[in-house]
Amino acid sequence: MIHPVSTSAATDTDDRIAASHILRGRLLVFAAVILSALTLRAAVTSISPLFGRIGDDLHFGSTVVGVVGMLPPAMFAVFGLLTPVIAKRIGLERAALAAMALTTAGMAARAFAPTTGSLLALSAVALAGMGIGNVVIPPLVKRYFSDRLAVVSTLYICALQISTMVPPLLAVPVAEAHGWRISIGVWAVVGLAAAVPWLGVVLAKRRSDAPHSGDAQDVTGEEGSVLGREEPTGRIWRSSLAWGMVGMFAMTSLITYAMLTWLPTILIDAGIGEAPAGASVAAFGAMGLISSLVAPSLCARVRNPYGLVLAAAVCYLVGFAGLHFSPTGGTVVWVCSIGLGTMTFPMSLTLINLRTRTPAGSSGLSGFTQGLGYVVSATGPLSFGLLHTLSGGWGVPIAFLTGCVAVLLVAGYLCCRPRMLEDTW
Repeated sequence: MIHPVSTSAATDTDDRIAASHILRGRLLVFAAVILSALTLRAAVTSISPLFGRIGDDLHFGSTVVGVVGMLPPAMFAVFGLLTPVIAKRIGLERAALAAMALTTAGMAARAFAPTTGSLLALSAVALAGMGIGNVVIPPLVKRYFSDRLAVVSTLYICALQISTMVPPLLAVPVAEAHGWRISIGVWAVVGLAAAVPWLGVVLAKRRSDAPHSGDAQDVTGEEGSVLGREEPTGRIWRSSLAWGMVGMFAMTSLITYAMLTWLPTILIDAGIGEAPAGASVAAFGAMGLISSLVAPSLCARVRNPYGLVLAAAVCYLVGFAGLHFSPTGGTVVWVCSIGLGTMTFPMSLTLINLRTRTPAGSSGLSGFTQGLGYVVSATGPLSFGLLHTLSGGWGVPIAFLTGCVAVLLVAGYLCCRPRMLEDTW
């Protein structure tokens, strides 16, 4: 006969073991999320300060620079729309692993690109992986860290901003010491480091989903975590909230990629050297990092965070005015002001989770927002360059970005109102 005390002790032991497995699993996912975030912009920002060197070597000019600048949001758009389908078929965790594998392979291979065409093609491979990662990370954060959403979102978005800030800061010094190929290829190491914990998560999930595991829980302790079991029942395109998310994300990304592509050229044309111009991109990213430390927590605490959108608009307008009228006087102030304006980017990623009830809803809204948002923002670098060519100066393209701020204000109003996606379609 088993005594009640013994049964209770056994139960307590089992509970402690289960809790230990859940904690280890969450730590593994956390490491995977942060390392992935450190990878998701490196292929974009590591190359823009080196366009002059690479163009001289591979014999391309400003037209190709515009195409290279348009390629990231274009690939993010395509895979933003495709990723919810991919994730539903293979699962969020496997999709994240595939994303890091593609990113690593593309970044490593393009360092050996012999022609402009191969550079573009291999960059597209890396960016395809990043496009998948952009979409799957927010719902993965919601699935595994729903009880720590603001904290983990803040850390993830800060890591994303670091991947925007650090590569351009190191690009020119590394290229001067070892050549541009090493400078753009070294970031594949970070992608490989991110793939390793995702492989561990996938293997752990396979064991937990095995037939002999019965009613086994995943590493979060939640049953039925497969995306397909939480399928949304509405049509996202009917939601004004979703279209507001698209508008805010699209305008923020359009401005960001236009600046990442053309800011060094604007400053070099104004008489600033190549290295300081590259450092300006790093300063731009640093301001995004600062805003990422604040915006997610404020979004989680404030019922309607539209005040942050208004603050971002003011920062944009001040920065654009300064960049146009006095690019060499107060350059740091103008660049940092525009960088602070990008606080609507971490807001968008945070609101994807705050305005949905389930990981499936988050995945659907993430794909819709980023897919359509990047479709629009893909036109930014090319349009900015074309307006510069047609006008012969930077005033008209900067005025174009100012118009984008007006759209941002309207879209931000729609998505900041306190309501849930599932209630709006």
